[in-house]
Amino acid sequence: MYDLILAFITAFLPCYILIPPIINLAKAKHLYDVPDGKRKIHTEIIPSLGGIAIFTGIVFSVIFWTPFNVLAELQYMLASFIVIALIGIKDDLLPMSPRTKLIGELMAAGILVFKGNVIINSLYGFCGIQEIPYIIAVPLTIFTIIVIINAFNLIDGINGLSGSISLIIAVVLGSWYFLMDKSSFAILAFAVAGATTAFLKYNFTPAKIFMGDTGALLLGLICSILVIKFMEINRLYPNNVYSIKSAPAIAVGILIFPLFDTARVFAMRIWRGRSPFSADRLHIHHLLLDFGFTHLQATSVLAITTLFFIGLAFWLHQIGTFQLLAVIIAIAFLASLCLQKLVERKKQRVLQSIN
Repeated sequence: MYDLILAFITAFLPCYILIPPIINLAKAKHLYDVPDGKRKIHTEIIPSLGGIAIFTGIVFSVIFWTPFNVLAELQYMLASFIVIALIGIKDDLLPMSPRTKLIGELMAAGILVFKGNVIINSLYGFCGIQEIPYIIAVPLTIFTIIVIINAFNLIDGINGLSGSISLIIAVVLGSWYFLMDKSSFAILAFAVAGATTAFLKYNFTPAKIFMGDTGALLLGLICSILVIKFMEINRLYPNNVYSIKSAPAIAVGILIFPLFDTARVFAMRIWRGRSPFSADRLHIHHLLLDFGFTHLQATSVLAITTLFFIGLAFWLHQIGTFQLLAVIIAIAFLASLCLQKLVERKKQRVLQSIN
């Protein structure tokens, strides 16, 4: 337990201390996130290099507290962190093409899969599938990592949102790893919690800094590691008192907001005959803002919703992977549909009052 507290503190402090000078440097060098009136909804120019502080805090804490002899793959995980952080920094300073960014993400995912032993080996009987052949497990895991990385990047649209969701996921999975006596992954999770807590101090409204692609991509990468290893460790220790059933469905429940929101937005854009990567205001956090919530209120609603789905998933883990997935996705779909209808009705009332 003390290691986790120390991991939290030693990630929190570097991040907390670094952010003010990063803000000053960004202002001096005019390194801002400039509003574009489309995908970006802030109205002021704000530094977007907060991910550098998050990266520093996490890496410092993990290196300081994780025994390399216990987690032999740690060096490869850190290498993937560096790759994804360099991509993020480059994109925050000088936007790169989606293709170039994807190549970098594939490199980071490949390091994790081929050297870091981060791989999905089983679907726990989902659709009748237990063990997954290696030739299928490799592309499936790489695809999963890429999806999670970009899902976190896409939800980073309002103050405090991506950091809050990452904090919740890190604390939940870090606590589970602690109970399973997997201290190395618990330390990684609580290092993420410490760094994101420090960052949120400066990111909640009025935001003084954004995490940028550096922070969002890194948090997505680490959350993908924590979730995939959660599934694997749970499979390897079926008799542990804290082992649970329906691990793939639990993983979806933990990541429900970034995954569902990304899938929902992509599907709506394709349905409307547009590129899935085009800019618009279809994300759930946009709907909450359109309904009248402030950034802080919208972030709070989505954080509470995330906690609800995580609690529901753990509570119903005995019913089976397919059944639990169906429940989670059905509730998410109905909730988002209700929100969309409420926003549409509000807009209609506004238009009627004007006319």
